[in-house]
Amino acid sequence: MYAIVEIAGQQFKVSKDLKVYVHRLANEEGSKVSFDKVYLVDDNGSITIGAPAIEGASVEAKVLQHLKGDKVIVFKKKRRKGFKKRNGHRQYLTQIVIEGITAGGTVKKAAAPKKAAVESSTEETEVAAPKVKKAPKAKKEDTQE
Repeated sequence: MYAIVEIAGQQFKVSKDLKVYVHRLANEEGSKVSFDKVYLVDDNGSITIGAPAIEGASVEAKVLQHLKGDKVIVFKKKRRKGFKKRNGHRQYLTQIVIEGITAGGTVKKAAAPKKAAVESSTEETEVAAPKVKKAPKAKKEDTQE
């Protein structure tokens, strides 16, 4: 069983007992947190898709620790101008572990988009463009002097 869930502005594919690094959350270490923006749930082949989110579905997680990510060096340079700028950044992260996924709503099968209706409507509105005749090529004149 897995779910696609939005956590702190990013979408993650999560399953039970999975450890995930997300952008810093305001919750304290050891506290439990619940995420309600669940977009898809797969329960052994039965797929539930939200429009946009599944009502009643949630993902429960526990905050393990707050930490900083690896250092990223930002280096800017303009050649032949003598301009160099070096900057560093470390992202604040939170490590969480997924404790459970509760699926809510009705079960929907993933269906292919309706192509027949789209094709028929575009065929009716399209008008054949008139054919444009090409101009004849200019002939090369031989000049004798």
